Amino acid sequence: MDMEEEEVNPQVNFALDLMRRLPPQNAEKNLLSLITLLPDLTEDLLNTVDQPLKVQTCAETGKEYLLCEYNRDGDSYRSPWSNKFTPPLADATYPSARLRKLEISANDAFDAYRELYFEGGVSSVYFWDLSPGFAGVVLIKKVGDGARRMKGAWDSIHVFEVQEKNRNSHYRLTSTVMLHMVTNKPDLGHMNLSGSMTRQAEQDYVVDDPSMHVANIGRMVEEMEIKMRHLLKDVYFGKTKDVVNDLRSIESLAKMKKQQDMQREIAAKLQERQPKPTIS
Repeated sequence: MDMEEEEVNPQVNFALDLMRRLPPQNAEKNLLSLITLLPDLTEDLLNTVDQPLKVQTCAETGKEYLLCEYNRDGDSYRSPWSNKFTPPLADATYPSARLRKLEISANDAFDAYRELYFEGGVSSVYFWDLSPGFAGVVLIKKVGDGARRMKGAWDSIHVFEVQEKNRNSHYRLTSTVMLHMVTNKPDLGHMNLSGSMTRQAEQDYVVDDPSMHVANIGRMVEEMEIKMRHLLKDVYFGKTKDVVNDLRSIESLAKMKKQQDMQREIAAKLQERQPKPTIS
């Protein structure tokens, strides 16, 4: 997969800009609507629009894995645990033996990372060969169970490219996070907060052993996710909180009315105590 920037149809840019402003949990429905309106852009939109990740169970290992464009071949999807496609394919494309070994290590590493940071959810890592180097994607999905009257999901998609040059390797990372939360509480009412964010990073590392690629990719993904979580918390959620606080009072109407009556009473008393003007 070539991640070099290419000239993009302006209509594709407009469609992508629109999708970024629509709720990510409705991405599949909105994408279908766009394809219906612009059938000539079907392939471009399917390859560029990020959608919430879907979960499937590996028939051989019983472990869950995530579906995306990067592990799809036709209508079949490859499991990172068994390296087999479902439904089976006779002429499917697989990573090389060297890359498959790295892919297994990366899946084990990010499985532990997911459990530490998200305390649940599903993760999957897929690699594919490039010339020179290789590329891959790290996928993480965590769905809220609504136990605290809050439902939602976190989907992160980290696509990376590694250019190998002797002992030096250049890493390019493009990360997309899709987040939505829905609450329904008596004191807050119904609220739907959602959005997506994409960020990029590049880094050079010295690689003395192929296994170091997994550590380097893990370090970049971890730093990017921490950065994006802080942006979501401080910028997006913080700004939304400020707007809501300006629009809605956290105090009860009865308390506000009592304060207003007291203010009017004090103003009236002060008015009575003012000396009346004398007529000369």
